[in-house]
Amino acid sequence: MGARDKRRLPVQQEMQMLAAAAPLISRSSSSTPTPRSAFASYLVDTDDDWAAALEDTPRCQIDVDATAAEIGALTAQIGRADRFSRLLKAPTVDLQALRALAWSGVPPELRPVVWPVLLGHAPTETAKRTSTLAARRQEYYAGIAQALRGGCDSAVWHQIHIDVLRTHPTIALYQKETTKRALERILYLWAIRHPESGYVQGINDLATPFFQVFLSAYTNDADVQHFDPAGLPKGIIDVVEADTFWCLSSLLATLSDHYIHGQPGIQRQITSLRDLTRRIDTRLASHLEHQGVEFIQFSFRWMNCLLMREFNVRSTIRMWDTYLSEGSTGFSQFHLYVCAAFLVKWSKKLLQMDFQSILMFLQSLPTKSWTEKDIELLLSEAFMWQSLYADDKLMKCR
Repeated sequence: MGARDKRRLPVQQEMQMLAAAAPLISRSSSSTPTPRSAFASYLVDTDDDWAAALEDTPRCQIDVDATAAEIGALTAQIGRADRFSRLLKAPTVDLQALRALAWSGVPPELRPVVWPVLLGHAPTETAKRTSTLAARRQEYYAGIAQALRGGCDSAVWHQIHIDVLRTHPTIALYQKETTKRALERILYLWAIRHPESGYVQGINDLATPFFQVFLSAYTNDADVQHFDPAGLPKGIIDVVEADTFWCLSSLLATLSDHYIHGQPGIQRQITSLRDLTRRIDTRLASHLEHQGVEFIQFSFRWMNCLLMREFNVRSTIRMWDTYLSEGSTGFSQFHLYVCAAFLVKWSKKLLQMDFQSILMFLQSLPTKSWTEKDIELLLSEAFMWQSLYADDKLMKCR
């Protein structure tokens, strides 16, 4: 990344934004917007009974003209939400049961609560949740204030600023100034707290599912991707920002050697993907080798960005429900099997291609329009391969 210094950034506007980046959470009820779910009230660090708020979480309404199939689907959806609610209302959340339930997907209105518990950001003990979250948020605010006091590392900030500008360029939410400033602070604080790796391109992408999930609790719009966070009180944005930072930190802690010098964790995963492909689809592996295709040429991005460049953000969020339910190995071990299932899915097409066509195809796969069902099928296939090969020492990847 080059030598770092402590010179102030040359862009005065950026420095003015940085100077105002030490937020204090607002506890005033008048500054709190009406969340999409009453359950989301716990996110703003109130003393509300979050378990009681579950009772007020809106449930799907069944239209009188709905077909039998639609009624069945909605009934199943309501039943799943109720099972999550029962788990979350317990004095101590049964983490194993929550993971088992979350594997098949988390109701969107409950993700802002379920994800922090699965990641360990929020404790499983209900009585400790409000105070723990408040303390961690205050720690983030203090960290930002300290990091930006007297200027910042201009080289690190500049790289982050460039990458944030390029983050999801087709999604309105990530073009909003409030979103950009929040992501810059999140990534900067993480970078200076991890000098062994510093900021690495691609980490900006990994922050966005968390930001989108936590923000969704306070948008009445069905599509948070078109929402402008500037319309929310600063206290809410502060909470979304702080929780995003801590959850991103928890995720990256499970990938500690992916972003240090040489990125040995990613190199190891690429090798494991090659070996696993040989076991699953020998013909495809042989064809790739015969054509001179190296796995690093197409799968480095899959490992570095956790397939986020291949799928839309909604698909990524659904996939992360399952990754989070897998525990500390979800984003490494299970991700390897997802990549293998993803590659062999295109086997028939790839077998008909030469070197150039293979690389062009794998770098621009037709998956941006994938639905939740497509993702769930991929996850099921990955689970199958993991069941078959998880005990193979060659496939062990941490």
